[in-house]
Amino acid sequence: MTFTTASHRRSARRPSVLSGLPRLFAVWRQRRVLETLDDRALEDIGVTRAEAKAEARRTFWDAPTTWRC
Repeated sequence: MTFTTASHRRSARRPSVLSGLPRLFAVWRQRRVLETLDDRALEDIGVTRAEAKAEARRTFWDAPTTWRC
């Protein structure tokens, strides 16, 4: 009987910088739109003007990985 101990496991590849660009662009675009919403629309989504301004000031790469874009 022959036993094989060698592992042919592939190392996990790190995603390329370019693969994340659409997500970063979507975050930037969503924050620009949030900044332009009027008070009634902000009230509908449960966000104050101060919260919207604070979120819009954040950089596009400062987004949780759990966000879906």
